[in-house]
Amino acid sequence: MAAAGAACSTSLAAEAQGRRAGYGAAVTLADLQADTRLRTAVLQYCTQITPVYELKWPTVRPDAHTFAFEKADALLDFARQNGLTMRGHNLVWYADLPDWTKQIRDAPTAERTLIDHISTVVAYYRGKLTSWDVVNEAIPDFPRRPTDRRDSLWLSCLGPSYIEKAFRAAAAAAPDVQLTLNEYDIESVGERFAAKRAALRNLVAELLDASAPIHAVGLQCHLHGETEIDAEGLAKFVAEIRSWGLDVIVTELDVDDRKLPASTAERDAIVAKRVNDVLASISSEIPLRSIVTWGISDRYSWISQMFPRSDRLPNRPLPLDADFQPKPFMDTITKFARAST
Repeated sequence: MAAAGAACSTSLAAEAQGRRAGYGAAVTLADLQADTRLRTAVLQYCTQITPVYELKWPTVRPDAHTFAFEKADALLDFARQNGLTMRGHNLVWYADLPDWTKQIRDAPTAERTLIDHISTVVAYYRGKLTSWDVVNEAIPDFPRRPTDRRDSLWLSCLGPSYIEKAFRAAAAAAPDVQLTLNEYDIESVGERFAAKRAALRNLVAELLDASAPIHAVGLQCHLHGETEIDAEGLAKFVAEIRSWGLDVIVTELDVDDRKLPASTAERDAIVAKRVNDVLASISSEIPLRSIVTWGISDRYSWISQMFPRSDRLPNRPLPLDADFQPKPFMDTITKFARAST
């Protein structure tokens, strides 16, 4: 047993040497259990993981009276056993709600359900997770005004106050965990992206004015390969958020390459440039403490399922290819990740 333990410690130490400090990947328990190559890749490159499905409502709340933590616990066990940390994703989202929530139609029931969910889940993982995406994607795809908020069950029943209520409930359940407002499509050049950025700024300002316990803004960075990064606009936004005392982290980075050229080399170069440009803009004044990609290998990417290429070539949205070989994307991650410890 002693020899086996020593061998395990030696192996873990060797894996940790190559890890990119602050870098992590989103994973599913099923994929991690089914593919040893995925496990090996995560342990080789990552210092943290994020569950893709295992902490979302359909998994954690099979019915109104049940909390099911087994799958998330299994991922947390994997992380702890291998010297990784884990983020929580997510507590409140407009999408992917279980069918039983369709019975919620009034404000008292909605508030009671929301607060009970957040309080129970966050308290269960108190001291075990580093960060929570408290409210996910609260801004509509093209807000016409900075005060616009995305339609949802929670907005229809509670109005915009549901966002502040969610942060307060999470802070009460675990005062020491980082609480994050998570959003996408604010990084690129274009009117729609600028409008989303303005609305996100407005929401953060509202929360701070109300003394809500928000600690960070999560930029998902689901990038569009064909669209340039708004380096100036993004850097200005990040600088302002940080000047308000909040952290800025990257939570779901990948690149939709469906409109990029067929050439693998050319496509990979454009993807790496988009990643470089967005990370450079976000870290222009302060290095990023946390960079998470939404997956680590092209073999397990939502983009391949949701946005396949018209030429039927495999998508290449992530740092490792389908055979788990590193691409220029991973070189860029290495450039911006903090020095490995």
